[in-house]
Amino acid sequence: MYVPSFNLITDKQEAISFMQRYSFATIVTSANGVPEATHLPFLVKQDNDKLFLLSHFAKANPQSAQIIGNTILVIFTEPHAYISPKHYEKEESVPTWNYIAVHAYGNARIIEEEDKKAELLKHTIEYYDAGYLQQYQKLSDNFKSKMMKGIVAFEIEVADLQAKKKLSQNRTEKERENIIDSLSQSPNNNEKEIAVYMTKLTGESKH
Repeated sequence: MYVPSFNLITDKQEAISFMQRYSFATIVTSANGVPEATHLPFLVKQDNDKLFLLSHFAKANPQSAQIIGNTILVIFTEPHAYISPKHYEKEESVPTWNYIAVHAYGNARIIEEEDKKAELLKHTIEYYDAGYLQQYQKLSDNFKSKMMKGIVAFEIEVADLQAKKKLSQNRTEKERENIIDSLSQSPNNNEKEIAVYMTKLTGESKH
């Protein structure tokens, strides 16, 4: 990912927190020179200095066969906002887009053990739908077994993490204020979230 120095997220924990918040990500692999992608919910886990991404494919998804022996890219991104030149002090300016994105590269391991697959599903439900967990646990073992046979569970150990926040860091203070004011009043939740991130970044830069 192209990341100018002033857009680089240098705090690894900040990047991980973003991944955990926007954890419905895109996994990208390549077969015979053709990229393929699937959109999946991930669990982002830290183990000392190591970072792991856990999820599962539907067994019928052919991409599940591509993850072993190949470098995998998982893209985490969510809030974004169009930035109009009307916010800038110079008329001869161009429009752009503000956003945050984290790219995680690594290698995968298939989770074959039934108990570990069951544990992954349990943790996924706890993370995304804790209120459903009690109902899930009451389901028959036969139903759960059939469900687990229909998925390919996997774990990626992250080897390279590239994180970027493009939040008008290269603009003047006045221009950033104009953008924050405008996005804060937008009915679009994505734009409001970018305004929050920009406000936080402005506060950090003053300390």
